[in-house]
Amino acid sequence: MGRMEKLLLLLFTFIASSYCQSVPVIVTALESVREDVPVGGFAFQIEAYDPDNDPLTYDITGTNAIHFDVNNQTGEVTIKRQLDRELNGLLYVDVVVNDGVYADETKVVYIAVEDANDNAPVFLDLPYNLEVAEDRTVGSTLFRANAIDADFGTASIVYFNIDEVVPNDGADLFSISKTAGHVVLQGHLSFTDKSPFYQIRINASDGGGKLNNVDVIQSSTTIAFITIKDVPDLDPQFLNLPNIATIDENSPMGTPVFTVRARDPDTGVNDAIRYSIENTNAPDLFQIKENDGEITVKTEFDRENLLQIDAVVELKIKASETNPNVDGVIASTVQDLQIAIGDVNDNGPDFYDCGDECIPKNSFTGNVDENSSAGVAVAGLDIRVKDPDQGANSRFNLRVEGPDMDAFSVIPSSGVGDSVVQLTIRDPTTVDFEKKTVMSVQIVATDASSNVFSVATVTININDVNDNFPKFEEEFYDFPVNEHCENGIIVASITATDDDALDDGKITYKLLPDSILMFFDVYENNGNVYVKNGDLLDWEGTNSYSLTLQARDSEGKIGTTVVVINIQDINDQTPEMNREVYNAFVQEDESLKLIIQARDGDKPETPNSQIQYHIEHSSFSSNFTIDLDSGLLENKGPLDRESIDHEMNGVIELKVIASDMGTPSLSSTATVSINIGDVNDNYPEYLDPDYTFHVKESEGGILVGSVRAHDADQTDFNNRIFFNIIGGSFGSFILFSEPYSEGYRGDIKVDPVMELDYESDRKTYTLTVEASDLGQNKAVTTVEVVVEDVNDTPPVFPAGLTLNVKENTSLPEALSTIKGSDADTHHFLQYELVSTECQCSATRGLCPDEWFKVELNGDVKANPMYIIDYEKCDQVFLTAMVVDLYTEKGRDSTEGVISINIEDINDNSPEFITLQEFYVVLLERVEKGSSVAKVYAQDRDKGVNRKTDFKVLKVEYVSGDVTVPQDVFFYADSGVQEDSSGLFSTDIRSQKSLDSSQKGKFVVEVQACNPDAEIKLCATSVTELLTVDSSFRVSLRFRSSVSEVNENLPQIRGVLAGATKATVHIFNVFSETNSLRAEEVTVLEAYFVFPNGTALDYDEVNKILNSEEVYKEYGVVLSQFGFTGISTTGGDQKEVRIEVFIMIGLVAALGIVLVVTTTSLVCIRRNYKRKLKAAKAMNSASAVVIENQKTGPVVPGTNKYTKEGANPVLNMNIDTATDLGFDEDDSSADKESLNSLDYNIDMTMTEKDTMPMMVIEEEEEEDESESPYIEPLGTALAQRERKRDSENHSMSTTDL
Repeated sequence: MGRMEKLLLLLFTFIASSYCQSVPVIVTALESVREDVPVGGFAFQIEAYDPDNDPLTYDITGTNAIHFDVNNQTGEVTIKRQLDRELNGLLYVDVVVNDGVYADETKVVYIAVEDANDNAPVFLDLPYNLEVAEDRTVGSTLFRANAIDADFGTASIVYFNIDEVVPNDGADLFSISKTAGHVVLQGHLSFTDKSPFYQIRINASDGGGKLNNVDVIQSSTTIAFITIKDVPDLDPQFLNLPNIATIDENSPMGTPVFTVRARDPDTGVNDAIRYSIENTNAPDLFQIKENDGEITVKTEFDRENLLQIDAVVELKIKASETNPNVDGVIASTVQDLQIAIGDVNDNGPDFYDCGDECIPKNSFTGNVDENSSAGVAVAGLDIRVKDPDQGANSRFNLRVEGPDMDAFSVIPSSGVGDSVVQLTIRDPTTVDFEKKTVMSVQIVATDASSNVFSVATVTININDVNDNFPKFEEEFYDFPVNEHCENGIIVASITATDDDALDDGKITYKLLPDSILMFFDVYENNGNVYVKNGDLLDWEGTNSYSLTLQARDSEGKIGTTVVVINIQDINDQTPEMNREVYNAFVQEDESLKLIIQARDGDKPETPNSQIQYHIEHSSFSSNFTIDLDSGLLENKGPLDRESIDHEMNGVIELKVIASDMGTPSLSSTATVSINIGDVNDNYPEYLDPDYTFHVKESEGGILVGSVRAHDADQTDFNNRIFFNIIGGSFGSFILFSEPYSEGYRGDIKVDPVMELDYESDRKTYTLTVEASDLGQNKAVTTVEVVVEDVNDTPPVFPAGLTLNVKENTSLPEALSTIKGSDADTHHFLQYELVSTECQCSATRGLCPDEWFKVELNGDVKANPMYIIDYEKCDQVFLTAMVVDLYTEKGRDSTEGVISINIEDINDNSPEFITLQEFYVVLLERVEKGSSVAKVYAQDRDKGVNRKTDFKVLKVEYVSGDVTVPQDVFFYADSGVQEDSSGLFSTDIRSQKSLDSSQKGKFVVEVQACNPDAEIKLCATSVTELLTVDSSFRVSLRFRSSVSEVNENLPQIRGVLAGATKATVHIFNVFSETNSLRAEEVTVLEAYFVFPNGTALDYDEVNKILNSEEVYKEYGVVLSQFGFTGISTTGGDQKEVRIEVFIMIGLVAALGIVLVVTTTSLVCIRRNYKRKLKAAKAMNSASAVVIENQKTGPVVPGTNKYTKEGANPVLNMNIDTATDLGFDEDDSSADKESLNSLDYNIDMTMTEKDTMPMMVIEEEEEEDESESPYIEPLGTALAQRERKRDSENHSMSTTDL
């Protein structure tokens, strides 16, 4: 087949495939996702299909794509960033689907964000602080709480509630409407009597909704501060009235007396108070200050002038507010103040003559008979002494002075206030008419507490009388007579004599006073005193009479004697009981002490009045005794209410007799009613000797048994019995008391909320049951409760079971044995393994292998089928179960966890990590101590077993086919570093500078060891250092200064790296300006090195920079930095002229148009064939790149990694699967390019046929000599490389 036929066949195949292939179809148009789907949660599934059943890949782009992650293979979309409906309720993204054949298929998909109840209501118009007058009308609205909820539907509806009011007593004062939020006053406020402020906690809740698939109600609270404003609605209030104040008389004007204090109860208003005196019983004595309420003396006053009001001034004090109250009037209040006038000793005693009325007088006249007896008062005197002062100030003393002061005395000698004064005879012998007819004295009255005194003169006229009087032999006579004696009995015969002879026989007798004559009289002529009326003589009435027997002579002179008649008692009075009935109450077991008293009217301390007491014999008289003389009734022994007949209701009656000792003896009786109070003196007694009950476990509320007891006390109050369990119950039993025919019964039951557990420590309960009455009399018995076992207790899995097992353990013996327990009497335990979890890389999850097993007998063993590896997992958690096969009731098993700690042993040697197959070394850059490479290693062990250090063992230099051993002048830096992933690394450094002309590579053998491990393990690796000599140094010339080049150096390096696809190493920057040049020229020396160790020389750099493609992209930028051309180091300048770039571009463009027009059919045929083969090559290249993309540096021009050396023309075997079949073109360049691929692959024809065709960007081939990729495989690799976006395009100095 000729060349043209092949082209036509390719064109036909291409057209046919274009009609057969279909683009993917995206079904998804609108999705809904709830906003509370968590990050990583499922959002929606991209529904798409390909009519050709090509596998699809998925992606999402657009502004809102930041919220989502998509699985490229399945199209499952998950949440990447949390959604928020309130911010954006409708999102749209571009869904991209690709079938690997055509370009991306894109469709806009809208995502409706559904609401979740993720917002709490938010209060508006905050804060809610307001002032409310205390007289605010009940039922009025105070304010409105307003809140909104950003959610949707019921979750956006806000309901209000008052959670709390502070203080608590204000809770009933406020209410809030549920939906509108109106806060309404529900009670009367008071600034004074209630709180002056309130804090209302208002709760705003939404209507609820789903959040994280759970119905939730969101709420928020705020506090409203209500300040109560006081209004003037209360009258003033006195703080210290009514009260009593005192002030002394004669106080000067302005003297403070008392300060009235009043306040305005409306404390929030606190109006000023004005004071005034409304009324008084003594005007103009006192005044009050209007502003401060101070009461002072207005006028001096004398207490003695105010005695008509008892020297107490009463003031009506008025307190008034300054401003009108809520009713428009001045509020006021009135209260009393009493001012007691204190006395000052400002008056002395004065004398008064008090006849018809008392008048002051200082002279008095009286008379007295001569020879009057001492103590006889001077007649005719009405003298009074008065001191108007009060209390001690009115006390005065009296004394007698004057010429006759020794004859008289004054009575009294002192007085207080007002006293009658008598002048009496002191010395009767001096009062003798024959010696002195008139006598004179002065009575001096002196104030007891001052020197003030007054004097009264008294003139005494002495009366002349007969000097001889009848005389009795005795001045005093004493005679007895029996009471109730007969009339006329002579009591005594008494006569008087008179020295006057003329009076002989003429003396007459008379009894005085006249009142005595009804009892006794005297015979006038002989002086015999007799009983006039014996019936009136009663010793019990009057037991003695004192009579004055008067003897009168003829001239009427009288002599007297005193006769005392003593009435003699006779037994005529019957003893009288003080009470007819004595009632006594005594508690049993207490002592009765009751005094029975009788009185006898006969003469005391005589047998007639002496009384003795006796108890009349009766049923209970023997239980009591009574003292004969005192009448003290007592019980002989303890009184026992229970020994009295119950019908008597505890009452005993006795008869007590009181008899006198007279002759005959007289007596009387009294009834004593003794009420014996019931004392709780009997203890409850159990009716049964002992109690033993049996009960099954796990039966709540069941009756265990009953105890019985009786109390002998008579009253219901005292014999009521209560049963109580005081010990041994441990909260498992309750007891109920109830009466029954023989006493009381206590039913013991298992507490309904408790279940007895035989498996506990208490299989038998010894209950201490106490029977007590209301008097706390107690009886205790022991109740034995035996718990019968039921197999109802789950077995117990031992807690805290932890094992330590070294890795690689495979012994058949048990590592440990689970020893469960069961409190039931009969049980049979077996063990099962439920599940296994492992902690691997600090994450707990499923185990890679079942390293352990649990036998039925509880043995924990290592599973010999697997090897325990610490490096995989360091902890194993076995969830095992212990099962009781005999369980009758309840759960029969219990799970537990066995923690197994895997202990590390040093069973892993360090592993070198090859991040670069070799390192490129610029020989001119290497100095002593320079880093030329970096080695990495890791160890899967832990702790000291993984610590790694490095050592250089051997250095060789390879140049061509010659290998030369070297001294070990490379060394590993001792400063080993460990990163966060556990990777150890260190720098390989040179101990000297290297020869810049060497061409080849250094092979360095490095050892990594565990220096601190018990078992030291090591590993070795070879690192290759590819050298770049000075012949590759390229000089670039700039029409700019050195400073400008250095300033733009980062940008220049970036442009050069982009143009050459190599790493640019700046070696030197210097000026080349001389005097012949008009402008400054700067030379920049650099190396252009590829990661595989190859470098660009002058010719290659020059060719690249002068190519059309490079100029289009980088030429303008370089020219802006002053770039003029390149040269070899020290060679002549060869400038790259811009005009050349422009001409080349125009010619190339024209050529492309002509070639495309004339050879389109040929190109179609050729390109399609190349694409078919390139697609297969792409699949091979993909596998190659994926497998080896991190194993070595790339080969320039192929984007392919090589495994050995840096020479791109090494003779490597090429698999026929990668042969693109271009032999018919006889392109030697193609073959050379293929030979540069250092990769071998075996692929069957079946695999070739089934590889999916991949779309590759078409390359223009008209100018193949200038294309950087001249074969299809290179094109495919370049296409993939561009997709990977700049991998291996550059190499930094750090990589070196």
